[in-house]
Amino acid sequence: MGGAKDLNVTRCAWANKNPLYLTYHDREWGVPLHRDRGLFELLILEGAQAGLSWLTILKKREAFRRAFDNFDPEKMARYGADKIAALLADSSIVRNRTKIEAAIINAKEFLEIRDQYGSFDEYIWQFTGGKPIVNHWRSVGQVPASTVHSDAMSKALRKRGFKFVGTTICYAYMQAVGMVNDHTISCFRHRELCG
Repeated sequence: MGGAKDLNVTRCAWANKNPLYLTYHDREWGVPLHRDRGLFELLILEGAQAGLSWLTILKKREAFRRAFDNFDPEKMARYGADKIAALLADSSIVRNRTKIEAAIINAKEFLEIRDQYGSFDEYIWQFTGGKPIVNHWRSVGQVPASTVHSDAMSKALRKRGFKFVGTTICYAYMQAVGMVNDHTISCFRHRELCG
């Protein structure tokens, strides 16, 4: 795999804008993820990103990990008023009460799904039939903001009580966790992830 420092490979157009984007693109975006903790972390971060740039979230990712107990859903589900106040006072993360409260609600819902299905992975990957959807976009402009798959995921998650899981957020999540391979066909990662 071409590394984050390898500037001689062709990447998705968005990935060359910042070193954080480079690393995220080359090592994480579009890679099928099946670890529950990782799936949970990205679900919370995608919700936190609503109305902001993904670069803002990447810059604050380590701070989010620290503030949210490394995205431990059991701990997050028990957060009360004192913890919410501490999070709202933490300038290293996105200090939005609605998003913070949504993260706590989502932790509780995540645990319910995990208990019901044995893992969140088992539940969430059903929206793509258990395997990645491989697209063949020639340009970033062809990539949709949502699909019937993200519509279905959003509807199901909202019905369960999840917050900040609209269809656009769900599609970005699907891209992030590798449920969808939306690397453009000229990007070296498209080929690697198809192999």
